[in-house]
Amino acid sequence: MSVFKNLPAAPVARKKPLTDMRHGISRTDEYAWLRADNWQAMFKDPSILDPEIRRHLDAENDYMNAAMADTKELQKALFAEMRGRIKEDDSSVPMKDGAFAYGTFYVKGGEHPRYFRIPRDGATGDEAIRQVLLDGDKEAEGKAYFRIAGLDHSSDHARGIWGYDDKGSEYFTLKVRDLSSGEDLTDVVENTGGGGAWAPDGRSFFYTVLDENHRPSRIYHHVVGTPQSEDRLVYEETDPGFFMSVGGSLLDDFIYIDIHDHETSEYRLLSTRDLTAEPQIVAKRVTGLEYSMTEGGEIFYILTNADGAKDFKIMEAPVEAPQKANWREVVAHRPGTLILSHMAYARHLVWLQRREGLPEIVIRDRRTGEEHAIAFAEEAYSLGLSGAAEYDTDVIRFSYSSMTTPSQLFDYDMATRERTLLKTQEVPSGHDPDDYVTRRVFAPAADGASVPVTLLYRKDTPLDGSAPCLLYGYGAYGITIPAGFNTNCLSLVDRGFVYAIAHIRGGKDKGFQWYEDGKMAKKSNTFKDFIAAADHLNQQKFTSYANIIAEGGSAGGMLMGAIANMAPEKFKGIIAAVPFVDVLNTMLDDTLPLTPPEWPEWGNPIESAEFYNIIAGYSPYDNVDAKPYPAILALGGLTDPRVTYWEPAKWVARLREKTTGGEPILLKTNMDAGHGGASGRFQRLEEIAFEYAFAIKVAGKM
Repeated sequence: MSVFKNLPAAPVARKKPLTDMRHGISRTDEYAWLRADNWQAMFKDPSILDPEIRRHLDAENDYMNAAMADTKELQKALFAEMRGRIKEDDSSVPMKDGAFAYGTFYVKGGEHPRYFRIPRDGATGDEAIRQVLLDGDKEAEGKAYFRIAGLDHSSDHARGIWGYDDKGSEYFTLKVRDLSSGEDLTDVVENTGGGGAWAPDGRSFFYTVLDENHRPSRIYHHVVGTPQSEDRLVYEETDPGFFMSVGGSLLDDFIYIDIHDHETSEYRLLSTRDLTAEPQIVAKRVTGLEYSMTEGGEIFYILTNADGAKDFKIMEAPVEAPQKANWREVVAHRPGTLILSHMAYARHLVWLQRREGLPEIVIRDRRTGEEHAIAFAEEAYSLGLSGAAEYDTDVIRFSYSSMTTPSQLFDYDMATRERTLLKTQEVPSGHDPDDYVTRRVFAPAADGASVPVTLLYRKDTPLDGSAPCLLYGYGAYGITIPAGFNTNCLSLVDRGFVYAIAHIRGGKDKGFQWYEDGKMAKKSNTFKDFIAAADHLNQQKFTSYANIIAEGGSAGGMLMGAIANMAPEKFKGIIAAVPFVDVLNTMLDDTLPLTPPEWPEWGNPIESAEFYNIIAGYSPYDNVDAKPYPAILALGGLTDPRVTYWEPAKWVARLREKTTGGEPILLKTNMDAGHGGASGRFQRLEEIAFEYAFAIKVAGKM
């Protein structure tokens, strides 16, 4: 019996059938009209949204509010709990760079970070010496949405580039700030990707511009004090299938232009000795060849999958001749040990790798070749490697946490191997790790693969199948979901939930092959793995099918749509945040921001009848059928350029039309935000509290 009672009539989207013929196959989309014809302009000015579409989205929000009206007090309680676990006036540990150390802090009640610096060896807690460079709360005043892209200081510490987005559409405006006075200069650079790379003299910088389809297609060089119209075009990428970014080296010797899709890389280098020169190619793009670079004085270190190194290896090449013909192996490929990233310093080479499903940091002495790893004892944990802001250093920084252990920040001396604890995440309302259990279990997939599942629950939670469970999954782009500390999920766990993360194929949790086995023609493994995780948790009585609420966002939202079609009876409810559910239509629309760059991940159904049929076979929107679906909550953002608002809107309309069950299908569209939802830290907690309230209500635990 449904826990949703006395609901008003649900909105019914009008049908305006639109038929499309591809590869001799005809498809009809009754709800295609929900895609605004002027979506590019609407992302920059939401007020121009077609009134009929706006009325429909507003009606959906009204229906959703009615369905969730009885959770208002629960949402408030959840929000208060989650906020109570945050140290509101928290501050980062500043990172040393030259004469200063840079960091961020929050004030009580503040939604946005404030960027500061102190003298290099100043006391972190001495507010008298803390210079506030940028006040995020002040900049956000009067704006329904505001997100800061960061503050990047010049090498001479005189100026900073900072970027902001005030629509949620991820078109960032860049400004230049005088760090001494705190005043912005006259420079305003529009429609950027959100950051820039300073030239060594601090008088100019490089940045990416997004085109009308929201793709980073051009790199420009801006001289401070001149209008954007006079900026020099440095490089233009004509292939819409490639992403592009620009950055600088620690030694300030090079500007890196990183061009890549999901399987192919190309770097172009600009020596800062001549900022007017043409960028030089390191290794031309060859489909399937990936590489990334970091400078180590007279050599580059190159992380690559060249020559069949599926889990990557590290090469070196002379700075003066970095072309592929000159690459020489430094760290050999070891199957099953995936090298994720690398950094170089004056005396050490550092890399982050994943072995047997867990991350570890490895240090190599560049002079002796001696290696050692930084070791950890817990069964499942998360590592973050932030490195250092200076090249001539023996000290790097990393963070560590587990599902039960709050985040710890360390400085690590690579020469002495001394680990210095700088900070432990404070939980003001209190947290005792001994009250909780974290485990990693393995679910057998249908083809014999073993799917890791990380669990968190209280020691007193009954493991007899009666516990509700929030089962989270993603499974795309090689992204690994870390088994790290999350204060928010404690609000579920403390109410008797088992919180579970399914490390399914499509991520790199078990190496690069784990990723390849969950993409393109093998995409269905992702969905089957998640269902296998639910099966295992049910069989082992951690929970039961009648108590599992599934959750995923973006590509994980596609997962939610797929498992809803494939095994609706195994889930009590489903939460799909900004869900990529209209996969076939989106991959057929090459005007959308991410479509061409995404073809190596999903396949190109425009060119290939094979991939048309593969995608059509799992695309959630195209496979909604007459069956009893569980309670579903879909969340979208009006100005989302990644998963456009009409994907969840169309999906919900079709689900509601087709379902034969009595559970509600709800849609919540944030009319003031995009892909990431609300930008403020407490505003974001309100959204999480809403999602958790849905899970608790569906589980019958209110």
